[in-house]
Amino acid sequence: MTDISRKRGFTGPGTPVSGGGMGTPGGSGLRGATPDMASGPNTPGRVGAITPGRTPGATTPGRTPGATTPGRTPGATTPGRTPGATTPGRTPGATTPGRTPGATTPGRTPGATTPGRTPGATPGRTPGATTPGRSTRSNLKVKSSLRSSHVTPSRDTPGHGTPSRDTPGRGTPKRTPKRANAESLIFKEEVQRHTVHTLVFRSLKRTHDMFLYDQWCPLDQVDKDIDKRSAVKSKTEYSHVKDLHAPHIVRKTKSESISNGNELVAVSNPNNMSTNNGSSNNNSSIENTVIANNIISNSNTNVKTVTLASRRAPLPKPQWHPPWKLMRVISGHLGWVRCVDVDHTNEWFVTGSADRTIKIWDTASGTLKLSLTGHISTVRGVKVSDRHPYLFSCGEDKQVKCWDLEQNKVIRHYHGHLSAVYGVAIHPTLDILCSVGRDSTCRVWDMRTKACIHTLAGHTNTVLDVLTQATEPQIITSSQDCTIRLWDIVAGKTRATLTNHKKSVRALVLHPTQYTFGSASADNIKQWKCPDGEFIQNLTGHSSVLNTLALNQDGVMVSGADNGTMHFWDWKTGYNFQRIQAQVQPGSLDSEAGVFAMAFDHSGSRLITCESDKTIKFYKEDENAIEEPINWKPDLLRKRY
Repeated sequence: MTDISRKRGFTGPGTPVSGGGMGTPGGSGLRGATPDMASGPNTPGRVGAITPGRTPGATTPGRTPGATTPGRTPGATTPGRTPGATTPGRTPGATTPGRTPGATTPGRTPGATTPGRTPGATPGRTPGATTPGRSTRSNLKVKSSLRSSHVTPSRDTPGHGTPSRDTPGRGTPKRTPKRANAESLIFKEEVQRHTVHTLVFRSLKRTHDMFLYDQWCPLDQVDKDIDKRSAVKSKTEYSHVKDLHAPHIVRKTKSESISNGNELVAVSNPNNMSTNNGSSNNNSSIENTVIANNIISNSNTNVKTVTLASRRAPLPKPQWHPPWKLMRVISGHLGWVRCVDVDHTNEWFVTGSADRTIKIWDTASGTLKLSLTGHISTVRGVKVSDRHPYLFSCGEDKQVKCWDLEQNKVIRHYHGHLSAVYGVAIHPTLDILCSVGRDSTCRVWDMRTKACIHTLAGHTNTVLDVLTQATEPQIITSSQDCTIRLWDIVAGKTRATLTNHKKSVRALVLHPTQYTFGSASADNIKQWKCPDGEFIQNLTGHSSVLNTLALNQDGVMVSGADNGTMHFWDWKTGYNFQRIQAQVQPGSLDSEAGVFAMAFDHSGSRLITCESDKTIKFYKEDENAIEEPINWKPDLLRKRY
């Protein structure tokens, strides 16, 4: 077929032409289509498709719309061709030789799509999207062309199309597709797609509905099993009391209850037992009591008297201690006296002061025996060794010194602290020394080699006091971070951390005979049990900044405060049996009354205090005191923290 025949849009007289096609440039016919134009929508070469690289509605470059071909008369036929005549050798209306009209292609099922191809979908193309470079209006033209019947194009319009044929043969009439089939090809519903997460969730839900829907349903209980279980439990736990009859409770008078203690008398009449079985549940108060061993019976009145004791253990009563009084005042230091320790022979004691000196005093007479100088700042801690002729001291000059008391000079220095050292302690059985300070650490030193064995780090603020003992925990420290730490000396780690205090813990004290220790803070004084630091009780009432604690063998504990007050406590019960306000020496201000350190001598009968008025005071028990009844009212609701 020539280009002129394609432009004219017909092959012979009376051949119908279907309009609306856009298959060839400059025309609307389908004569340029190939036999495989029956594929899906928007496939190149089928109805409604646009030539790649061509804009819909645009004319051929270099061609004027409506103009005819140069050298051609409008309305004239091709030279040598009769208008209305068919192609030579071809009968009008005849089909292609060897093809049955209406038959499909051999080996192809009518209505079936190409294998591996989704109906209505073009490979590599998103459903609903247009071909690149093609306007959406082309789809509307395709719809209009499919809905219309045979339309004869105008011969005057240049570029009109030729009739469309479904088969490769010539002369076959145009078959208009059905409207339903065309719309089903173009407007095919898109298949809904789900994510993997949705599909997995639905699969899990189906599995749960099939197998796990009743797993929380309780099993049916058999009444016989419940009764049997209850019978076994009641026989095991309540066999010794379940057959007892509930006695009738008779309250004693107030005077009798005071004289006999907190006792209740229960009277039961055997004659009324049968009539009161139904009312046994009303005596619910009996559940809180325990029947004592002694039962008093009276044969004449046939009445039984049962003594009922309270389940709670009775509170211990405080022991009477004689009051303490001031015995001696010693002056000699030129600054605040910050620390004190007593020699194991009880013949002398040593003090350290803000005047940078260490003084040794006679215990019996209170006279000065020796002064040691060497520190360049305040002396904050002194300790006398029980097994060596050594005295250890520490100060705010970051130094820890070992003094030989036979030569009265320093023989060792322990270097390592980064700031002021506030406390020092000697291990009772090992040759090690512990020091604490403002660098928030506790350093363990080898007494002989001066090597730092451990640096116990864990506190977050200044460590103020340290204790050592032969049993676990061998090291106990208190800090301004409101905590107390119990240390494992072998591993060099914290064994336990006690966080009960709400204020900084400035002082610690060990009980000389019991496996306990005490701690002092501005909120209260607490007692603890070793080795894990179990809380025992609170001692409240000393509302001040507590700097020091001291405890003797008789269970007398003394707490000293920043305002010069001293409270004497009974260790066992926490009873505060005496309060003393320290007296300042003549010439000092009342505001200088403050207790920084204190210690009992080894007999426990004398108390040595170091105060801010630059004096050292001795206290002793009043030998002429007469024991008086103790008016003690304990707190029934004791705080357990």
